[in-house]
Amino acid sequence: MEIDKHKKPTKFLWVDLEMTGLDPEQHVIIEVAAEVTDLEFKTLASYEALIKHDQSVIDRSNEWAAKQHAASGLTERCQAEGRAETEVIHELVGFIQAQFGQEPAVLAGNSIHNDRLFIKKWWPEVDSLLHYRMLDVSSWKVVMQTKYGLNFIKPETHRAFEDIQGSIAELQYYLEWLGKHGSQDR
Repeated sequence: MEIDKHKKPTKFLWVDLEMTGLDPEQHVIIEVAAEVTDLEFKTLASYEALIKHDQSVIDRSNEWAAKQHAASGLTERCQAEGRAETEVIHELVGFIQAQFGQEPAVLAGNSIHNDRLFIKKWWPEVDSLLHYRMLDVSSWKVVMQTKYGLNFIKPETHRAFEDIQGSIAELQYYLEWLGKHGSQDR
């Protein structure tokens, strides 16, 4: 299916990945959540999956990821309930195609650039469905903190679906603030 990358988006594909570290050359994806919203951030569809990897792959987690994912129970859940990565990729491709058709999916989230690096490396089938533009909430954070002194405190669960919810809430917070204050500088 040919994707029209010039077509104006009508919705966003919010994605959060949990990985065994931050380097796509040596770490892997262990959890994915995706949520499709309209331009008003109303949820239209969602997808979640845990991915099971060989223990030798999990053992190569960086120190932070190993500690965080063990504490949250994610590592144990992935090994007990996770599915084959090829199956998850197939499902995610189908999910995106069903939700976006020929419209390119604009990837959205916090620090989404790193998630995109992992998608490009490990899931090229998914990457081919994505628009070249992305909606990165962390870019908004930089502007809103430095220009307006706003600080949004997002829960740091480091679980994919909850992180998406926090990212959507954060962008809504900034947009609502701008709607009330317009372009007035402090």
